[in-house]
Amino acid sequence: MSSRTLPLLFLNLGGEMLYILDQRLRAQSIPGEKARKVMNDIIATMFNKKFIEELFKPQDLYSKKALRTVYDRLAHASIMRLNQASMDKLYDLMTMAFKYQVLLCPRPRDILLVTYNHLDTIKDFISDSPGILNQVDETLRRLIETYNCLSDGEFQLIRQTLLIFFQDMHIRVSIFLKDKVQNSNGRFVLPISGPVPWGTEVPGLIRIFNHKGVEVKRAEFTTAGNYVIPQREGSFELYGDRVLKLGTNMYSMTRPVETHMSRSSKKLVSQAKENIAPNPLAKEELNFLARLLGGLDIQKPAGGETGFRLNLFTTDEEEEHAAQTRPEELSYKVINIEATQEPGRREELSRILGELEVTEPRPGSAEKGEDLLALMDGL
Repeated sequence: MSSRTLPLLFLNLGGEMLYILDQRLRAQSIPGEKARKVMNDIIATMFNKKFIEELFKPQDLYSKKALRTVYDRLAHASIMRLNQASMDKLYDLMTMAFKYQVLLCPRPRDILLVTYNHLDTIKDFISDSPGILNQVDETLRRLIETYNCLSDGEFQLIRQTLLIFFQDMHIRVSIFLKDKVQNSNGRFVLPISGPVPWGTEVPGLIRIFNHKGVEVKRAEFTTAGNYVIPQREGSFELYGDRVLKLGTNMYSMTRPVETHMSRSSKKLVSQAKENIAPNPLAKEELNFLARLLGGLDIQKPAGGETGFRLNLFTTDEEEEHAAQTRPEELSYKVINIEATQEPGRREELSRILGELEVTEPRPGSAEKGEDLLALMDGL
């Protein structure tokens, strides 16, 4: 397991979340001013300086439930609210999209290009906020500083860690099914044609060498795929052509997106019911959440602002049906953090909250610490 995987997982899933929310805000014809505020607020929270510093500390990945709790809080960082069923669908879409991207990366190192594509696109969502734009650029610089120097072996370990995290997740997504890149059982179809990894050759040639390392014979063979050599390597710098298209916004054209549980995912429900043994990482995960949630700067709506509900389904009836039919074990409702009952953790959260930079006074800011602890108690 790589201790450098968490920032890549969080930023790529966060990018997919923003793609989906942007598409749904447009589909539901949310007024432009409100939609821009929601996107700006969530991006500002996601790239909060203290939060990013905590995120980039070397640490193991945590469970899906623990990370889901962070995204639930992140999605509600503005005036928008999601029902449980819509939040479940949002998380399903996020995870399956990034899983597909990881599987299709030509080289393990290209996971970094996927991350850069997400951050490049996120910057396009920011409206009239140079400060927020600078937060994203600072995170890009930190990514370059942290990851560009890693070896191919370290990136292979990161890729393995991500695939272990996504193992047994087989949610069917309508876009993938229509494009025939996902089977009806929720498993992805990997292509056997297209560009080969940068720095490699098109398969079809066998070279034979003697004991002195001199080539003595060549043989050719026919491949089932149609492979090509990429014209150039994608840019790993702050600005530049990433070449790789994985991680760009697949929702830029309005397309309805549905999710369905495959049979293999339903098997996980029975396994979850059987697996009632205590989790030895539970306490560590709660400490992790206390640190991460403590770094999230959640804004309360100002006095004159009214919130709204976003629906990831076509109708309210579909959302209600999804909520009723989804197994409880897959709804990620079991994280419980009793922060107020542990003085040490409350003191740590208060310290982190006190370090948050507040650029301007906001109504209700004096209650922010109490609000955070109350929310964590209710998770």
